[in-house]
Amino acid sequence: MEWIRKTGIIASVVLVSGVLIHAVSNNEPREVKQEVTPIGCYFPDSIDFAGENTPLNLADVKERFDRELLVNANLHATTQIIIKRANRAFAVIEPILEKNGVPDDFKYLAVAESGLVNAVSPAGARGVWQFMPKTGKQFGLEVNKLVDERYHLEKSTEAACQYLLKAKEKFGSWTLAAASYNAGLAGVNRQLEFQGVDNYYDLLLNSETSRYVFRILALKQVMENPYKYHFQLLPDDMYPVLPTKKVVVDTSITDLAVFAKEQGVNYKILKIHNPWLRSRKLNNPLGKEYTMDIPVSGY
Repeated sequence: MEWIRKTGIIASVVLVSGVLIHAVSNNEPREVKQEVTPIGCYFPDSIDFAGENTPLNLADVKERFDRELLVNANLHATTQIIIKRANRAFAVIEPILEKNGVPDDFKYLAVAESGLVNAVSPAGARGVWQFMPKTGKQFGLEVNKLVDERYHLEKSTEAACQYLLKAKEKFGSWTLAAASYNAGLAGVNRQLEFQGVDNYYDLLLNSETSRYVFRILALKQVMENPYKYHFQLLPDDMYPVLPTKKVVVDTSITDLAVFAKEQGVNYKILKIHNPWLRSRKLNNPLGKEYTMDIPVSGY
C-alpha cells in the first residue's frame, strides 16, 4: 500500500501587522510601533496512537509531529473538506473497526491514505484504504474488470481490519502495524531486525514511512480538536449520512442503467452509491449474492 498524499512546505512563520499612522495634531507625524503576531498552531502536551504513547520528549519525534501538524492545520480547504467527509465515512468505518477489535484511531489511517475518497494511485492502489490488487485479493476482496471491492467501503474496511490484526500479531504494536500498512510487513520486519529495535519511534525508515504515522497523528489531533485549529464547522456543515436500502442481486445484469431505473434511481446515483461496480453490466454466472445500496425516496 502506498501513501500518496503529498504536502507542501510551510514557509511563513510570522504575520506582521501594523501601519504607520500620521497624527494630525501639532502637524507632526507619529509612528506607531509594529506588533508581531506569530503564526503557528496548538501543540498538545501529549498524544497517543491506539493507546500507545508517542514520546514527544524526544526532540526528533516532537519535530516530526510538529511538521505534520503544521502542514495539516494549514491546508485549510483540504482539511476542512476531509472533516466534512468524515461525518459520512466514519459512520461506516467505526462500527467495523469496533466489531473486529481494531482501535478507533485507525480511521485516521484511512484519512491519510485517501482523504476518504476512492483515490487511485500511480502504482495501482485503489479505494479509501488503498489496496493493491494482489493484497486486496489476499484479504478476501473481489478484484476484476466488472467488480472491484477495493471501492466497497464496508468490505475494504473489513479487509483492512484483517491486515491490521495480522500485523499487530506479528509486531505486538499497533503503531508498527500502522507503519507496515505503508511499508509492508516484510519491509518493517527487515528494518526492525537490522536496526535491533522494537518500536516505530526508534526506527530509521524511508522518508515516506517516517512521515506516515506522524501524518496520522496530526490528522487525529486536528480532526478531534477542530476549533483549536480554526476550523469553525457546525453540524449542518457536515456531509450527512444518506439513508439507503439494501438490494440483493444473485443474477447477471446486462444493463445497469436499466436496472437503476427499475430501482427508482438513475445510473449516476447507482454508481455513486456502489462504486465497486466498475462496468455497465454485472456478469454473475455462479449466482453469487451482491448487495447494492439504493438511496431511499427523496435522496
